[in-house]
Amino acid sequence: MTAAILALRARTFASVRKHRNYRLFFTGQVISLVGTWMQNIALAWYVIELTHSAVAVGVLAFCRFAPFTIFGLFSGVVADRLDNRRLVMGTQTASMIVAAALTVLALSGAEIVWLAYLLAFAAGTALVFDAPGRHALTFQMVGREELPNAVALNASLFNASRVVGPAAAGVIIAAFGVTVCFALNTLSFLAVLTSLALMHTDELFAPDRPERHPSVLSSIREGLGYARRSPRVRLVLAMTMVVSTVGFNFHVLVPVLASETLDAGPRTFGILSAAFGAGALTGALLSATMARASWRALLTGVGGFSVALLALAPLHTVVGCVLLLFVVGICFTLWTANSQSLLQLSAPDHLRGRVVSLYLFAFAGLAPLGGLLAGWLSDVGGTELAFGVAGVTGLLMTAAGLREVYAGRALASSA
Repeated sequence: MTAAILALRARTFASVRKHRNYRLFFTGQVISLVGTWMQNIALAWYVIELTHSAVAVGVLAFCRFAPFTIFGLFSGVVADRLDNRRLVMGTQTASMIVAAALTVLALSGAEIVWLAYLLAFAAGTALVFDAPGRHALTFQMVGREELPNAVALNASLFNASRVVGPAAAGVIIAAFGVTVCFALNTLSFLAVLTSLALMHTDELFAPDRPERHPSVLSSIREGLGYARRSPRVRLVLAMTMVVSTVGFNFHVLVPVLASETLDAGPRTFGILSAAFGAGALTGALLSATMARASWRALLTGVGGFSVALLALAPLHTVVGCVLLLFVVGICFTLWTANSQSLLQLSAPDHLRGRVVSLYLFAFAGLAPLGGLLAGWLSDVGGTELAFGVAGVTGLLMTAAGLREVYAGRALASSA
């Protein structure tokens, strides 16, 4: 039993153990992502406190994710052409500047909601160029063999920060206000920038890229053409786009769930967000123990995510919402971690950035509309209606995915 546990632990953290560059990156992200989640919570609470409107929080979500719609396809081309380590250093620096500007805005006491929206758009722009570069850099740090493990560990980092960040933000906002959250996030970027600067570039796995590149538009068409010709890629992108646009609007719904449905304050908001993060962390660690990415885990994640949202819809108790958000988090990471791994492993080196950007576009490109839809549904029928619509939509897409997979059209070359 002890040997089995040790073997499981070794497999779970294989990428951290084997690769110095990834170990540095992992450590820097531990600090930086906590700050990022503190800022996300603080910004949503800042807007809802100023406006007392679910639609206003939906507009904030629109501003945060509109850059994915505008720049999403272009960002993948950039990631396939530039040095990914330097690209991520640039985007992380830009994000730090935005966090500093939010600190100044909150410290000034000026109730300028439109400026918060503008800074949210700037943060989203930095993120849309950061994400494909960061995913491509992960492949370069660990190589093909360890990629599924590193993707799952990245998810575990992201979701561990969902636990610590929102919980800490709820306490800090209640005690000191949102300004401290913004300031701490500004400082947290120093950790990831230091980790990137300390990497040994000669230990990175060099991607196989052409020396000359076609035009930007031709490069975008090349990525789209690859996705269109691959049934597996096409199915993952379609499921991701529909389920995330309609179902994954927690940046809108969780603050409304806390303030309106449960009639609670920022501490409850932090607890609810942390419960989802704890579940997502559990799902990420579960994914990291798997030998490889699989369609079964992906479809189980989407189906479980949808059922849990339906169960969450009628609830009006904090304990019940916390428990179900934990389940939602587990299923969410099973779905997304397996989706990302399947896509990255199937993509050739020179297209990896564009395939990742297509995934990110599918995940967040229509999020501005999804955020507005969630805000409108919450205004019309409360979070009960919004979660209910999300759950039904997810189950329909799960059924469509099962039909495609077991008809053999998507699994011809599946891992």
